[in-house]
Amino acid sequence: MTEVISNDVAVTFADLGLPQNLVTGVANLGYETPSPIQAAAIPPLLQGRDVLGQAQTGTGKTAAFALPLLARINVSLNAPQVLVLTPTRELAIQVAEAFTAYARLITGGHFQVLPIYGGQSYGIQLKALSRGPQVVVATPGRLMDHMKSNKIDLSRLQALVLDEADEMLRMGFIDDVTTVIEACPEGRQLAMFSATMPREIARLTQTYLNKPEHIQIQATASNLAQIEQSHILLKQHHKLDALTRLLEVEEFDGAIIFARTKAATVELSEKLTARGYDAAPLNGDLSQQQREATIERMKRGKIDLIVATDVAARGLDVKRIDLVMNYDIPLDVEAYTHRVGRTGRAGRTGRAIMLVTPRERHLLKAIERHAGRSIDKRELPSGKDIEQSRVQTFRADLVNIIGSEDLSEFEKLLAELQQQIDVPVETLSAALLAMAQKDRPLNVAAQFQDIVADVRPERTERRNDRDRKPGKRVDTSNIRFESYRIEAGRQHGVRVGDIVGAIVNEAGIEKAHIGRISLQEDHSVIDLPEGMPKELHQHLSKVRVRHQPMRLSRVTGGHTEGRQPVRRPRKS
Repeated sequence: MTEVISNDVAVTFADLGLPQNLVTGVANLGYETPSPIQAAAIPPLLQGRDVLGQAQTGTGKTAAFALPLLARINVSLNAPQVLVLTPTRELAIQVAEAFTAYARLITGGHFQVLPIYGGQSYGIQLKALSRGPQVVVATPGRLMDHMKSNKIDLSRLQALVLDEADEMLRMGFIDDVTTVIEACPEGRQLAMFSATMPREIARLTQTYLNKPEHIQIQATASNLAQIEQSHILLKQHHKLDALTRLLEVEEFDGAIIFARTKAATVELSEKLTARGYDAAPLNGDLSQQQREATIERMKRGKIDLIVATDVAARGLDVKRIDLVMNYDIPLDVEAYTHRVGRTGRAGRTGRAIMLVTPRERHLLKAIERHAGRSIDKRELPSGKDIEQSRVQTFRADLVNIIGSEDLSEFEKLLAELQQQIDVPVETLSAALLAMAQKDRPLNVAAQFQDIVADVRPERTERRNDRDRKPGKRVDTSNIRFESYRIEAGRQHGVRVGDIVGAIVNEAGIEKAHIGRISLQEDHSVIDLPEGMPKELHQHLSKVRVRHQPMRLSRVTGGHTEGRQPVRRPRKS
């Protein structure tokens, strides 16, 4: 294995050996110079070599594999030649859009890119597959369905890419991934891109990659330097107040706020909307069409805030997003990298702020160790800070109006009013200012109580933190579970990981909120959070595990409380 640890960037994309049409295409998209992962990965991929690329999210990994693979595609051949596996449907759509954008200058045939993911009609996908797309971007579960029904032909495949491979394995897709790899033709090119390098990735590399080039972009590279990261220490009940204060003083175009649960995304977006912000939730309970509409509204500037779970935001790339707020600190330390990567993408600047409670200090330390750097501590904005911010915004609006609008008629009106009311012009102007800021008062410092950010955890909390390993187990003691029967079991070749992966990817239910799974011969029983919406129940019933429909049904009397999730039975 050749290992390249690089932060160097080539002068131009042409220096990397790409054909002129693709060089022109990326220039038209505004790309000036390759990012480190692009500069290191494009040449070996152009040569047909296997590649293992390790770089933080948001560093331009999609272009790193899309551009060289596009250069080698036979446009006149209407058959899948490049297959990209992604962990979520959002990322599948994003990657497919990127391929389409890069390939606009490709001529000589009818070029097609097809995203395949759960939640979309099988009929639509089958019709598109029949037209022979050259590039297919798919989630593992839905791709396996098409493979088992022989609806996709991989015999002409030249290259397979595993994008965000670490996330796919964490979501339980290891068996599906290996099945897809083994179904590809002999001699195919294989590229794996991952933000982290767990043991499972190393095993896949040793088994399936042929003398790969290992490209590792240092975590301290300029891609992370583009993101200003900080945290605020505070008590749990101060979080909402802290969030609204930060949104008051932070200058941003668009922001994504991460919450731990789907219910929290809805509740938080409603509270922010009530406070005058244009916010919307993004979680697995929403249909694919609703999620795509929310993202499109953010892109078009119709909303400024998205409140999302980790799974729903995976692969989200909106240029407007220049601020990430971790309302809930991630329980999985590697998820922090993916969250922060929603801003500062491909060399753009960005900021990430994390709210941390005393009980969560151990998670903060784990994230800092994982990132190889300390995350700056900052103070919560005071009432005076908010007042100054409002005054500055008000002043900027006044200056903008003075410089851009014809005020002659208003000047005449002001003179008339001053004579009619018979007060000094200063008093009249002050009264007009008071009317203008009535809905958003400027003198508000006294309205905001001080929040003590530097709190000390109770002794019992400190003791419990020492006993708890970060990122390994989530406390579900406050979750009430209901038991459901799935019409898929051992005789269908189903494993526990298959069920977990299908539910996480197809329904957007967080892995931490899946309870016990009992695998039987012809069926399985799974515990899911109480109060499942009717629409989600109907959708899950249609989801397939190992080509077997779940046909989800509630088990009568199957009601538990505070049950810890269990993935596999313990070995005796």
